[in-house]
Amino acid sequence: MKKVAALATLLTLTSALAAAPKDTLVYQSSSDIPTLDPGVTYDTASGGVVENIYETLVTYSGASLSKLEPLLATKWTISNGGKTYTFDLRKGVKFHSGNAMTCADAEYTFERNLVTNSAESGNWFLAESLLGTGANANDDKTITWARIDKAVECNNAGQLIFTLPAVDPAFLAKLAFPGQSVVDSKHAAGLGEWNGKEATWKDWVGKDLTNSKLSQTPSGTGAYKLVRKDSNTLLATAFDGYWGKKPAIKNIVIQKVSELAARQQAFLRGDADLIDGGGRAVDETQVKGKAGVAWIDNLDNTVAQAFFMNQNIKNPALLGSGKLDGKGVPATFFKDANVRRAFSYAFDYQKYITDVQKGKGKQRTMLLPEIFGGYDAKVSKYSYDKAKAESFFKRAYGGQLWKNGFTLTANYRQGSEPAQKAMEILKANVEALNPKFRINIQAKQWSEMLKDSKDGKEAMTIMAWAPDYADPDNFMYTFYSSNGYYNPRLNWKDTQVDKWLEQARSTVNTTERNRLYSLVGKKAFEQAPYILIPAGINYIFMRDNLVGVSASNYNPMISFSATGTFWKELSKK
Repeated sequence: MKKVAALATLLTLTSALAAAPKDTLVYQSSSDIPTLDPGVTYDTASGGVVENIYETLVTYSGASLSKLEPLLATKWTISNGGKTYTFDLRKGVKFHSGNAMTCADAEYTFERNLVTNSAESGNWFLAESLLGTGANANDDKTITWARIDKAVECNNAGQLIFTLPAVDPAFLAKLAFPGQSVVDSKHAAGLGEWNGKEATWKDWVGKDLTNSKLSQTPSGTGAYKLVRKDSNTLLATAFDGYWGKKPAIKNIVIQKVSELAARQQAFLRGDADLIDGGGRAVDETQVKGKAGVAWIDNLDNTVAQAFFMNQNIKNPALLGSGKLDGKGVPATFFKDANVRRAFSYAFDYQKYITDVQKGKGKQRTMLLPEIFGGYDAKVSKYSYDKAKAESFFKRAYGGQLWKNGFTLTANYRQGSEPAQKAMEILKANVEALNPKFRINIQAKQWSEMLKDSKDGKEAMTIMAWAPDYADPDNFMYTFYSSNGYYNPRLNWKDTQVDKWLEQARSTVNTTERNRLYSLVGKKAFEQAPYILIPAGINYIFMRDNLVGVSASNYNPMISFSATGTFWKELSKK
């Protein structure tokens, strides 16, 4: 009867909003939740739920990005020169189905991720660690069942053992990613998901799990279990069989409310405890300082953003004449480092901070958040300097660029005011240097821009990277390696930088890794492959009766970014 009553309360909350009761957390989001299958979780909306109904082997210790602590594991040892990881697993843990968690479930989880490894998932970085390649067996024919099976195994003592082909200093951090949460293998197989057997593994290679049966009917070990989910509402309730401390908040209600004004009204009435805001300028005006609102500012930002200057533009439509004749640019326009340096000096970083970030921004020296190891504040950074910009433009292409001028077309994300403003700042400053310089900027659908940039068809655009795991490699390799995820959008290659990044990947010596990343930062300043956009300073806000959220325990790696904590850590007064 108690369960029926609780469900009735949740359903009432979603059909006709009332002030959120003390045992219920109401969060109004601007977006939907694509999946609840850990095997394909690769967005924050999904991750914010998955990390609360499932659990990983390890997790972050409080607000730390460098210290990890056991979760479903109780301890681990590293041997074989850093290539073997042995985990002792927690006893007495149950899934929401009632099944006991065993080592077989953990083995199944990681083998399933290596087998499927679809383009929609983040399993490429797990595969890099365990198979030596980010590809799946469809794209890399050298991947066999034997390789996958050997990579993760259970021994007779019930310990989980990972065997890596090479040292990976980021491996533990990767295991804290919500997409590596342990799955209930019996429950999954019973739904018709992969059965974990060699005989059927090839049928599941590359399979998109977004709408899997497991996504529709999840069974995790987390403090909360799913009650119901549709296109607009998710209901979850505390799991009575949870192995850890019983959560103070019993019910979780997540609602998709597209209109910002409607979210704001519900929040200010107290009908929602948390909402997606509208950006700093809007939130400071509409929400901050209002009755019943708590505001926490000056939080770490783990996103890195930049102008990409593509050195091999594969889109004739953006090239005009395709020549240095004032009417266009060649496909290799940004190949000349003097052009890139000139553009870097032409951007007004302080104006962007003042006008776009309302003074709450800061310049970085490299495309790595300063809270990660390897960041070097002493690396030089560009500033707005008309004289230096003019000087480098005059050097470019042996003086031909300054003499003839150019016309460049650059796209920005449609609907993104910050991206538009950044483009406008750069355009105005470059064109002011020489009447023969012209930059045409235009808005473009984000989905189209993502595809075209991946194919090298954007000349200059703005893109950002949020970390998958808390290790500098996830930024430095992504941005600066010629084998990195972003290189097809940039087509910049520096042999020495590639060498340093590979060396940093192959050592667990923190001092040496930091030295190597500093070298990359210095070389990147010299070569200017990107224009670094200042990083905004993060903030969050909530109803002031919500307890458990503070600057001291906010962790930017937690997917539920509305609080930077897990649901189980929250309560109400």
